[in-house]
Amino acid sequence: MTFAIIKERKNPPDRRVVFSPEHLAEARAQFPKANFIVESSDIRIFPDEAYSTLGFEVLDDVSHADVMIGVKEVPIENLIPNKKYFYFSHTIKEQPYNRKLLVAMLEKNIEMYDHETIVKKSNARLIGFGRYAGLVGAYNGFRALGLRDGLFELPKVETLADLNEVKAELDKITIPNIKILLSGTGKVAYGAKEILDHLGIKQISDALYLTSQFTEPVYVMADVMEYAKRTDGKVGDKFKFYKDPSGYESNFMPYAKETDYFIAGHFYGNNAPYLFTREDAKHPDFKINLVADISCDIDGPVASTIRPSTIADPFYGYDPNTEKEVAYDAKGAITVMAVDNLPCELPKDASEGFGETFLEHVIPAFFNNDERDILKRAKITENGELTKRFSYLRDYVNGK
Repeated sequence: MTFAIIKERKNPPDRRVVFSPEHLAEARAQFPKANFIVESSDIRIFPDEAYSTLGFEVLDDVSHADVMIGVKEVPIENLIPNKKYFYFSHTIKEQPYNRKLLVAMLEKNIEMYDHETIVKKSNARLIGFGRYAGLVGAYNGFRALGLRDGLFELPKVETLADLNEVKAELDKITIPNIKILLSGTGKVAYGAKEILDHLGIKQISDALYLTSQFTEPVYVMADVMEYAKRTDGKVGDKFKFYKDPSGYESNFMPYAKETDYFIAGHFYGNNAPYLFTREDAKHPDFKINLVADISCDIDGPVASTIRPSTIADPFYGYDPNTEKEVAYDAKGAITVMAVDNLPCELPKDASEGFGETFLEHVIPAFFNNDERDILKRAKITENGELTKRFSYLRDYVNGK
């Protein structure tokens, strides 16, 4: 079986790749029956020579491969019929902008495996770039704080070689006496936590955070059952909440009254209560003035996130009174960082981390008869049809 590392063709260019040269060499050593080839790319973080030096064929045409492995969406005109594909298709939530992509994959008899659908039996994600989104997102928030308040100047992550350089830059700054709220308990949140802990910021309990003032910067890591509560006053169950969030309401305002910097690292499910609304942001006791929205759900649970921002222009301001965008450093505004492709700023580390987990969980499934049902659960399309697990997408495909 031949696996091809394909060139990224989506704009803006994405320098990440699923396998670094070293991890691809590990895959070859572990699975001698597999043949790995690389499509030539002039934008990939690892140059073609890094692969060819390790003995991999680097080709302009990889259409003879059986399995195509990429990161971002493949343009419809570049899809090769009758192949297996791995990439982030951004279709499983019925995203309108990619409906035609899913339709094209069905028409071209493509067997599609979305990185997002590579999950355990419990549906917990096995691979992803979440940690790197959290790392870069939290750093970017501090960069905004330093620029806005004239405290310090951090360079953009994209100008730094790797995570070690990112942390070295953080060692040069001093964080003022602020209170920081980090929402979530998944890979994204723990990536952000890594930055907070590297800065030596003290983690405290919810009870202390909500009732006490401090003479040093502190942070709290809040799970969903802290900032959402049952409307009937009974004790909530987060696993039941994930399945059905009806009967819950936001309990975020107690945090908003105590927080200066909010890092949104949570996963937001459909129909869950918003964390804070536009009306909440108008409240005289609403204290948050800086948001790093790593989750980046537009015009949704974090009211100040009215659009995604970009790596080139990562910050904007949200005026709670007018509900309009203003300059990121405008008086009375909430400064917003809402870059929606954060791991792209740290392509080397993100690629290495992703490849490690892809090699651990996905490649073996092709050679052990998929004993853990990794491929079975991840497969969205087969033989020109949606698989049973993803049959809920039928109306989406049909344009209804």
